[in-house]
Amino acid sequence: MNPHQAETKIKRTANALAINTKVSVLAPGTVANLVCGFDILGMCLNEPNDLMEITLLDEKKVIIHSADGYPLPTDPAQNTAGAPLVEMINELDTPRGFEITIHKHIKPGSGIGSSAASAAGAVVAANHLLGNVFSKRDLVRFAMFGEKVASGVKHADNVAPCIYGGITLIRSIHPLDIISIPCPSLYVTIVHPQIEVRTKDARQILRKEVLLKDAIRQWGNIAGLVAGFMQGDLDLIGRSLEDVIIEPVRSILIPGFDEVKYRCKEEGALGGGISGSGPSIFMLSRDENTAIKVEKVMQEIYNRIGLEYHTHVTTINTTGVKILQD
Repeated sequence: MNPHQAETKIKRTANALAINTKVSVLAPGTVANLVCGFDILGMCLNEPNDLMEITLLDEKKVIIHSADGYPLPTDPAQNTAGAPLVEMINELDTPRGFEITIHKHIKPGSGIGSSAASAAGAVVAANHLLGNVFSKRDLVRFAMFGEKVASGVKHADNVAPCIYGGITLIRSIHPLDIISIPCPSLYVTIVHPQIEVRTKDARQILRKEVLLKDAIRQWGNIAGLVAGFMQGDLDLIGRSLEDVIIEPVRSILIPGFDEVKYRCKEEGALGGGISGSGPSIFMLSRDENTAIKVEKVMQEIYNRIGLEYHTHVTTINTTGVKILQD
């Protein structure tokens, strides 16, 4: 379907020849916004990942289990993995349901796509069990219902890269128009200070109006960042990792943010900023050695502040949710 046309919902029939009854997937973390691309840019990570096990049922229901005791909602309508599956089931013309067990390794409220991992992992796994009757764009459309559960808003900047892999641009939500952006091999260093910043709360503090001069500067940065990725121009990527609208407001919620960003760039990072709505901070680097130096800077700062944290040094995941076994 042409993405510029209105969305249409077509009843789908599961492919009986391709049906398996159970599958496990790794659902990866993601970095949304990529500094200047609020709600329109996202990047998939190789680490961390949630592990999800999904079983196909012959009746129209969704059952949810937490494998590690994490208090996940069991009502599908209130669960970030369950809500997308309810929408998917409603578009099938045969009675199908799913039982999900979630090993939650991406902490909710971390800013690295915990809700998106649950939503994307669920729909990719379910689609696999149905014989891949839905397109990737359909899967993003379903997964956005999980994001609405988490934040009150249907956005795709986390679920799209989680499903497509790599870096994605969400040109439009209505109709849904997703563009995969080629990018150079980069290393990603992330620090997750052990505080929680809820996406819903982080959205509420944003300004409702933006000065024209700030909007123009932001548009230039977004265009420069996309061009830098496509051309493999690392210097342009670094210059474009600037946010004059969202970051100045949200960064006040993250202890040590300004120092982390300044000192990591001094250590050789191309740049970075808030991952999603925070509190995680990400930095992009040309090579692994620089990424490790950046990690040590992050650790030093939070050790001095006295705030517990987790760090990750990883790379860009180009494939998205990974099917582990049938």
